[in-house]
Amino acid sequence: MKRPDKKQMRSAARLYAVQALFQMEVSGQTVEAVQAEFETHRFGAVYDEAEMAEGDVGHFRALLGHAVNWQAKIDQLTDRALVAKWPIDRIDPVLRALFRAAGAEMLAMPTPPKVVITEFVDVAKAFFPEGKEANFPEGKEAKFVNAVLDHMAHEARPEAF
Repeated sequence: MKRPDKKQMRSAARLYAVQALFQMEVSGQTVEAVQAEFETHRFGAVYDEAEMAEGDVGHFRALLGHAVNWQAKIDQLTDRALVAKWPIDRIDPVLRALFRAAGAEMLAMPTPPKVVITEFVDVAKAFFPEGKEANFPEGKEAKFVNAVLDHMAHEARPEAF
């Protein structure tokens, strides 16, 4: 298999960051422990059924670090993008992790917001390929993620639009 390019590696890092943030939330593990586990056991690992993509370790670390350090601000940004009756603590933990990773990239990294939105909508499609979330009609997760991230981006980085 050929070595992935930088874009593919960053995309993989985003997916891993969402998984790592989810794992931190449900297990109570520290960012250091989860980061070490992912870098040691997941990046480029080969399993019977598939080979995991090689991720951009620097991008992965930055996403995790910023998501942890900026979590309160990211959660407030997310809450404002959600409808009043649906605060962040009521949404699926995978989506919560996704919004935190995307929010970290929007707030603390130079990635253009439109790129962040596109990339994390793709991550949402990886987690919810056919409308598997019970709270959504068939296939609506990606549209929901797009709408929330668009709102977050316009608030966080209005100069980019």
